[in-house]
Amino acid sequence: MVDHVHVHPHDEIDRIAPEIYGHFAEHLGRCIYGGLWVGDDAEIETENGIRTDTLGLLEDIELPMLRWPGGCFADDYHWEDGIGPREERPRRRNLWWAQGREEVFEESNAFGTDEFLQLCERLDTEPYLASNVGSGSPTETVDWVEYCNFDGDTDYANRRRENGRDEPYDVPYWGVGNENWGCGGKYDPGDYALEFRRFAQYLRGYDRNMGDGSLELIACGHTTESWNREFMAGLGGDAHMVDHLSIHRYYSGGDAVDFDEEAYYKLFSNSLQLDGDIERTAGVLETYAPGADIGIAVDEWGVWHDQATADNGLEQPQTVRDAVSAAGVLDIFNSHADRVTMANLAQTVNVLQCLVETDEESAWATPTYRVFDLYTPHIGATALRTVVETDEHEVDADTPDVPLVSASASHSDGGVYVTLSNRDLEARTVAVDTGLDAAEAADGAEILFAGTDPSEFTTSDNADSFAAEVEQVETEGGTVTLDVPASSVVGVHLE
Repeated sequence: MVDHVHVHPHDEIDRIAPEIYGHFAEHLGRCIYGGLWVGDDAEIETENGIRTDTLGLLEDIELPMLRWPGGCFADDYHWEDGIGPREERPRRRNLWWAQGREEVFEESNAFGTDEFLQLCERLDTEPYLASNVGSGSPTETVDWVEYCNFDGDTDYANRRRENGRDEPYDVPYWGVGNENWGCGGKYDPGDYALEFRRFAQYLRGYDRNMGDGSLELIACGHTTESWNREFMAGLGGDAHMVDHLSIHRYYSGGDAVDFDEEAYYKLFSNSLQLDGDIERTAGVLETYAPGADIGIAVDEWGVWHDQATADNGLEQPQTVRDAVSAAGVLDIFNSHADRVTMANLAQTVNVLQCLVETDEESAWATPTYRVFDLYTPHIGATALRTVVETDEHEVDADTPDVPLVSASASHSDGGVYVTLSNRDLEARTVAVDTGLDAAEAADGAEILFAGTDPSEFTTSDNADSFAAEVEQVETEGGTVTLDVPASSVVGVHLE
């Protein structure tokens, strides 16, 4: 049987916002300390305290946005603890997360605002700062904006200069809290609406009178439709204060490596819930803020397996199955390019579904890193309506059936780019109907994970074996036919 992917080249969805391909770094486990930051006295090579091996891998992949400092950590973080001479910075609790070392639940503040923002500049990535609503105040957040963005003669702008940075950082994205329905203060949606309005009033006041009007505020939402409805209703006529409404979705298939066939498919079924999350959130926004230009920010998403616990800093093996699931989620985001304005995979280094893993000597790319690299041509391109005809695997009554092939397409000056993944445990033949009179895949197709068991995971020794292979493909008129290996991901440029 042949599966069919129908690309509609004249049915444009919207531009794929680069921020959809964003990432997330929290003070959790070995993400910051050990993964990114090791300090100037480390035995391995560093650049301004950042591991150069991690830095090199992140440089090689387009990283449009990076969210920091949390996560749950954000709503117990006071940013002034992390500026100035490092030897004078106070040592604080890390209320929520162990750091993967003997002094668990302690935060050195060695990596703070300037270190993070200079890292973003080094990587040419937009910073997204999550502010402290749960245990902070509007004044604290606006002071942080002033420190980062103001070019005048004020105390906080001058403190930034004293700390070695003359020019403002011009941070555009500001989260008003994180998971404020849970670790961020246990608010009910009506109370959070009051808090959001209070914080936003001061942030908008700064932006109107001292800034350049460029701040974009992210409100904390929930995957529960009723929570989002009550929050938006609580805002009343102030919905215009929201630029993006966030939702989070973690999903699992049980054990990261030791899974049977049904658990294999269960992971994909759980990941597909994101499509419904987006549809429901879009419906809430249309109801309570009709005509408002409010985007959906999936600012935490990814695989969270049984192995990832607070005791081990939320580390888990990085498998092919996880990476194939990420490809399907990115297809969902592309297909909702008219509503999804940003997304942040959790997390960048060592934690949960990370891009990069490290040990004391080296850093290496995970299978999920390879998928993001393969999807890079979609960034900033125009998403095209794409219809997939394929068999489905039924998992259970509580989660969606799993289409065995997932796909998305976009076009730019370089032609049409199609990505597709085969979730089947067997190879499948896929015909891509481009909707064009003729199509040519001059460079062949890049295929990830051909012949690799879906339970295989990366180590420092085998990471290079997960790189893409190039295969020639058959083209006839406007149709491209591909033989897609089991549990694999494919990218092909069509001209």
